[in-house]
Amino acid sequence: MELDARKVTILKAIIKTYLETGEPVGSRTISKFSDLKLSSATIRNEMSDLEEMGYIIQPHTSAGRIPSDKGYRFYVDQILSEKDQEVTEMKELMIQRVDRVELLLKKLAQALAANTNYAALISGPQYHQNKLKFIQLSKVDVNKLLVVTMVEGNIIKNTIIDVKEPLRDEDLLNLNILLNSSLTGLTIEEINLGVITRLKEQAGLHGQVVDLVLNEVAEAIRADDEDLQIYTSGATNIFKYPELSDGEKASRLLRTFEEKDVLQDLIDEVNQNEAGSDTGIQVYIGDEMPVQGMKDCSVVTANYELGEGLRGTIGIIGPKRMDYEKVLGTLKNLMTQLDIAFKKEKGD
Repeated sequence: MELDARKVTILKAIIKTYLETGEPVGSRTISKFSDLKLSSATIRNEMSDLEEMGYIIQPHTSAGRIPSDKGYRFYVDQILSEKDQEVTEMKELMIQRVDRVELLLKKLAQALAANTNYAALISGPQYHQNKLKFIQLSKVDVNKLLVVTMVEGNIIKNTIIDVKEPLRDEDLLNLNILLNSSLTGLTIEEINLGVITRLKEQAGLHGQVVDLVLNEVAEAIRADDEDLQIYTSGATNIFKYPELSDGEKASRLLRTFEEKDVLQDLIDEVNQNEAGSDTGIQVYIGDEMPVQGMKDCSVVTANYELGEGLRGTIGIIGPKRMDYEKVLGTLKNLMTQLDIAFKKEKGD
């Protein structure tokens, strides 16, 4: 007789229940597990088979069952196998090519919350002092130009602009040379009035085109800061800790997780303090928290980098009595995995 999926599920339920209560487990107790949906009679039959196979024993007549040494060994081996699988899946997630970084960050937030039993947040990557890398103007139609703008991180923005007069191929080539020689490597702050005035003078009759292109360049550079995404997971984990499950505290924390502006303040504070951190990991405890709604918590943060100046923040939020050793280890391991994954991507 082999352990099929149903027997494995019932055996796990028996062991988990016994670990929690210390009392022999009966079929009626197991039937209450919502994911089983089996009758007590069916469960009794399966338990008889498990007993015959040596995975559970009946300490007294008419009593429930408890795990045998063989049952405990099976349970522990299953846990080890599941944890190994989780690690494998995490590594695979790290190295697989994804069209949108958002998918990776969402899954990482979920994995962090599940792994630590705390709440997790990850901000989407931003470019601080974002620089222009390249501009390309191309004809789409007689009075339409495609403006391709590449900024740090190789993020590309495409926009179509309308021009009043058609441009000759020679004019278009000269404009491309002028724009790239004048603007490449500059931040939005460095593209000041003096730079714009010189560009328009050199463009001559095509000054209006320069104006339109500069508007698109500014939008491309600013877009990532304005569209910052923050992914959260595990907010309800706070209810597991009595000191945070009080109605008012819990409500305040949940509201904080829903307010992007508040979370943005936390991330801004982390970025400002990063220079003073030797390890790149920062810990805020209680009143040290920059966010009022999290004064009853501790937060451990770290900044991640995806190459070419692309940077974001990871945070784990829990009670002041959080397992700091585990959280710090988890963050350091994640930083390493991200570094390996994106170096691999860059080298492929």
